[in-house]
Amino acid sequence: MRPRSTGTVLTFAALAALGCPRPSASEAPARTSPPIAADLVIRDVRLFDGEAVVARTSVAVGDGVIVAVGPDLVVADGATVEDGAGRTLLPGLIDAHTHIQSPDQLRQALVFGVTTELDMFTLPAVTGPLRKAVAGAGGRALADFRSAGVLATAPGGHGTEYGFAIPTLTGPDQAPAFVAARLAEGSDYLKIVLDDGSGFGRPIPTLAVDTVRALIEAAHARGLTTVVHVSSQREATAALEAGADGLAHVFFDGPATDAFVALARDEQVFVADTLAVVLGLCEPGRARGIADDPALKPFLGPADVRALSASWPRALPAAACEAALTTVGALHRAGVPLLASTDAPNPGTVHGASLHDELALLVRAGLPATAALAAATSVPADRFKKLLGDRGRVVAGKRADLLLVRGDPTVDITATRAIEAVWKAGHRVDRDGYRRAVAEEYAALAARRAAPPPPGSESGKIAAFEAGKVAAEFGAGWQPATDALIGGSSTVELGLVKKGARRSKGALRLTGAVAESERPKWAGAMFFPGAAPMQPANLGNFRKLVFAARGDGTGAMTVMVFAEQLGVAPLRKEIAVGREWSEHTVTFAELGLEPFDVLGLFFGATAGGPFALELDDVRLE
Repeated sequence: MRPRSTGTVLTFAALAALGCPRPSASEAPARTSPPIAADLVIRDVRLFDGEAVVARTSVAVGDGVIVAVGPDLVVADGATVEDGAGRTLLPGLIDAHTHIQSPDQLRQALVFGVTTELDMFTLPAVTGPLRKAVAGAGGRALADFRSAGVLATAPGGHGTEYGFAIPTLTGPDQAPAFVAARLAEGSDYLKIVLDDGSGFGRPIPTLAVDTVRALIEAAHARGLTTVVHVSSQREATAALEAGADGLAHVFFDGPATDAFVALARDEQVFVADTLAVVLGLCEPGRARGIADDPALKPFLGPADVRALSASWPRALPAAACEAALTTVGALHRAGVPLLASTDAPNPGTVHGASLHDELALLVRAGLPATAALAAATSVPADRFKKLLGDRGRVVAGKRADLLLVRGDPTVDITATRAIEAVWKAGHRVDRDGYRRAVAEEYAALAARRAAPPPPGSESGKIAAFEAGKVAAEFGAGWQPATDALIGGSSTVELGLVKKGARRSKGALRLTGAVAESERPKWAGAMFFPGAAPMQPANLGNFRKLVFAARGDGTGAMTVMVFAEQLGVAPLRKEIAVGREWSEHTVTFAELGLEPFDVLGLFFGATAGGPFALELDDVRLE
């Protein structure tokens, strides 16, 4: 029985003093609370509430909000009851550094318990429709997100290399207008690039520190949090001295000095470390272990497995990543807030699943499991409080973004992967439907692998251009191919010449001009091996593509392979060609492709300017 309040005791004392009879226990009014109105109650569960662990409690949810947390909740009839015995309930995870291009990525994130992502660079043309999708009828199946929109960078600096034009800055006087433009586009915070490429050994332009400082001041004047992208300790120090709120990426050019750690602590900055992508620079293929994890594997499709298996074009020495891990550990010990972050979908990462890899890496860096979990829940919610203050903790009044897992991730961090259920704003995510869709992908993949080769392809010969016309031995033949498909202005003409390689009677000649552009650009000839253009063809009987080529001595020939499994992005290889005929080989293995669903083979130019190339004796072997 609960102890009486002081006020009740005094009242009874006063009645006694007046000679009034004291009510008997049987006459005392019952002090019971009405049942809690809730849609969902998760009973008898271990709870990590974002900061601390509660060994046993229950959580009630109503109208998308946590309405009560306690060990013996009395809930009104009609609520869905989830048994939490042997399980742990967490706040929905927050990935503090991603790049979002499609609703599918947000759907994938949510299936893995990542209920919110912080996008660190995506065009407004992408985020606008994504915001509508999340707010729409199908939004329950998509992770929530906030976005920096377009990052602030120098002309030719990091962020300009992706094939589309973005605004850049050349001086501090441009900062107020730049920030105002990002706000008008809907940016939720500002990302700034201070990276001269020295961390990767490839110098690139970057903003001057006075421009970075002006951007930070302009952003703060408009109420925006600022995150500065760095790759070296020197740049990180300059960013903190300029007033940044946080850093994107832990640097890897050496372990943090005591002076840097003290500066980060004193300036009360946060660090979104992105260890999940940084470690891939030193340990190529390490993320394949995520794809092989039995708890995650049923939810990872063929494209996800390829992405997790992908490596960066160049690797860093192991010492670089050990320095990054050492720095993260030192920052944690000093009390510097760390934000769990993946930089998905860069090589070796995918949305959602890679955050579980990130959590394990934080523990590897020296964080206790509870601190790693806080880095993916309460810490980012606190550091982006204006945007995420309604989530990140399991307490009454917060949004019911929840993750239920088997086991105890506060002891074994990998238990976050054993997901039982995910709720976004109180709505349970259909993980079973997602798993079935992945299984269907693999079934379709098996069918494509079993498809017969294209009729007429048995010899492997594609074209020798001997018959006086641009023709092929099988498939839908050859067509001019340029970047006009995406609005480009490159041009090409296909013709024949009478003398080909090895004194043959003909060859294909490609002439034209590739437009100077920051966008992807190309011009050349495409061979379609299927019965119709861009219809998949199974070339799995062959290991390599062989051809003869020559040019005008000014450039290279680019070979691109388009396949259904790759989506819209082809695999490519540039080959130097001289004025004399030479034979070249491109193996499917070196491209990382199993050629069971090839859509097209492109030969042509991708460097800006005029070109003249000749192609002959194209075959598969």
